Amino acid sequence: MSPHRHASITFTKPLTRLKPPFPCPFLTPFSVPSRPFTSHTSSPLNPLQIYHSTTTNPYLNLSIEHHLLTKSHPDSTLLFLYRNTPSVVIGRNQNPWLETNLSALRSGLSSEDEEEEVALVRRRSGGGAVFHDLGNANWTVICPSAVFDRDRHAEMVVRALRRLGVEGVRVNERHDIVQDILPPSSSSSSSSSSSKGKTFKVSGSAYKLTRLRSLHHGTCLLDSPNLGRISPLLRSPAEAYIKSKGVESVRSPVRNVGVGYEEFVDCVVEEFEGMYGEVQGGSLGLGEESGGIEAVRKGLEELQSLEWIYGQTPQFTFSTLPSEADPRPRPELPGYLPENVSPRRIVGKTCNSANMASSWRCHLLSGMAR
Repeated sequence: MSPHRHASITFTKPLTRLKPPFPCPFLTPFSVPSRPFTSHTSSPLNPLQIYHSTTTNPYLNLSIEHHLLTKSHPDSTLLFLYRNTPSVVIGRNQNPWLETNLSALRSGLSSEDEEEEVALVRRRSGGGAVFHDLGNANWTVICPSAVFDRDRHAEMVVRALRRLGVEGVRVNERHDIVQDILPPSSSSSSSSSSSKGKTFKVSGSAYKLTRLRSLHHGTCLLDSPNLGRISPLLRSPAEAYIKSKGVESVRSPVRNVGVGYEEFVDCVVEEFEGMYGEVQGGSLGLGEESGGIEAVRKGLEELQSLEWIYGQTPQFTFSTLPSEADPRPRPELPGYLPENVSPRRIVGKTCNSANMASSWRCHLLSGMAR
């Protein structure tokens, strides 16, 4: 590696006004919905509520979810079910440059008939990065913080899956839903080690707790056609150069459970009502019109903003050389970087478009995946 192409830089919040790696496709004007949704959510007369989203906009669904968390009656228990178009959703305290391949997200999912951009979303809850598409179901339970339990509603989903004929599912020690797959019956001459099965993650969970309310939301891989495309989206080519104070994802092998979305929703609703009682009036459908609610619209604008997606990134250090704090060996830098990069270290400096727009560091972070 040339001695003129070494550098180390520490970024601290806010990292603002950066050019996005891909355009945001969801900036849609919304009509103002009728008032019953908000009044129904906050009414003490509705202690149990079920909502099913008809939109697949990931930003809008997360904004609706946050509205339900903040506006629902403090003694109520809610179930919210939805699914999203292809997107990578990172946790509240994660680093998009470390958790994703931004170039791959920009390129999208390709097949013989279509090419889809993959949206990048930062949610308000913690946890790791996950991939969403229409073959993945998202479920959320909001309830009083006093009765919050990390496994209670994951077990609810496990019971629903078992009723649908999915074998070997359970909640593990990380509060995820996994499926144990046993190998085909082996002959008596087979060794015991060869007869061991494999465990796959089928649902991950994340949480957000306030003084009065708790939110537990999770995914469930039903019949996603994109399992083979997930790993490249979630592997950053800049990983070897970045040391972050944020939360890093724990990678696990994943698998579809092989059930349809509608039957999954029906079974989860039945299990929810089995736990808490029948919901008067049944479930309430929520669609694009929900974006007309002022609080939902403001939440949507925040989730789509560069300040939220990138500017909320916890402090991280990008370094092309090993250091005492991060002694990992570094690979060669990409050949498209300028040859006259000189060694330097910037610590505790706020970075924005004014000092990064023409910087090689900006090009490196946004284009490492070329």
